[in-house]
Amino acid sequence: MNPSFWHRRRVLVTGHTGFKGSWLSLILDRLGAIVTGYSLAPHGDHSLFESARVDRHINSVIADIQDLDTLRRTVGAAQPEVVIHLAAQSLVLTSYKVPVETFSTNVIGTANVLEATRATDTTRAVVVVTTDKVYRNREWLWPYRENDELGGRDPYSASKACAELVTSSYRESFLAERGVAVASARAGNVIGGGDWSADRVVPDFVRAVLDKRPMTVRNPGSVRPWQHLLEPLEGYLELAERLITEPKHAQGAWNFGPMPEAIRPVRQLVDDLAAAWGEGATWKHEPVEQPHEASTLLLDSTRARQELGWTQRLGYLRGVHLVAEWYKGFAKGDDLEATTLAQIDSEMSRPG
Repeated sequence: MNPSFWHRRRVLVTGHTGFKGSWLSLILDRLGAIVTGYSLAPHGDHSLFESARVDRHINSVIADIQDLDTLRRTVGAAQPEVVIHLAAQSLVLTSYKVPVETFSTNVIGTANVLEATRATDTTRAVVVVTTDKVYRNREWLWPYRENDELGGRDPYSASKACAELVTSSYRESFLAERGVAVASARAGNVIGGGDWSADRVVPDFVRAVLDKRPMTVRNPGSVRPWQHLLEPLEGYLELAERLITEPKHAQGAWNFGPMPEAIRPVRQLVDDLAAAWGEGATWKHEPVEQPHEASTLLLDSTRARQELGWTQRLGYLRGVHLVAEWYKGFAKGDDLEATTLAQIDSEMSRPG
């Protein structure tokens, strides 16, 4: 990643009040970019956006991604060269409860972002962030490549696969002829400080520790490609750079998954978190009846490594350590803006 590329470059980030969006907004500000964020207001307790004071670092617009008129006005005012679309309903189990809302947010919301981008003359690159779950999951043991079949059994996965089709359609029908390069980015299970979502391993672990009770693990044998979110976020930025410098070669879909050593069952992640946290961190297996979730899902990120030169600076165990460090700081009442920025500064400068 070239820091000078981002200095004074105008960037629009959708979903900037969310977990990944807050981190990305702070990274871009650290790089000297002029950032406008567009998202719903943060919700839930202990929002990272609020606790890390992200609004002090960027221009924050609180609005719905499904409000096309407001989105158009925001894009017109921000005049971004780069758009990074993160806004989404991002939880598998929640998608079973609110399937129509999930499809509306993830599919129509993506179309709205691309439509608003089509109305401006300044945008040169768009990165649409989807998920590793866009693939038709056959529960096999080898990783999925970018040209494997799309699918999705649960509403979340299906909605993100649809978002990939919308992205491809807009690129081929409208944006390519306007000189706007478009790509989608697919990452796996990310971990990091400030995630308080329901039904995710790290937030569930932290809540249990703070409540002084064992964490309940539903599916300890489920295998996931764990990575600290700084790694795929850097990949998104490297991809955006390449969309501008080499647009013909950078368009299409890209995987940003970890190396094989980070592909571990849930029980291993929880054990490693407990070891990093120290005394008082325990867990128990308690099966519960719930909708279907994939048990195995792996990504092949050869393209990103070979063509973008993307590397993983942290690795699995370093990522686990950073997660424990962040949440232990939360438990002690540390300044979380300072903690988050310190982790960005130290880890983004780490040699690849």
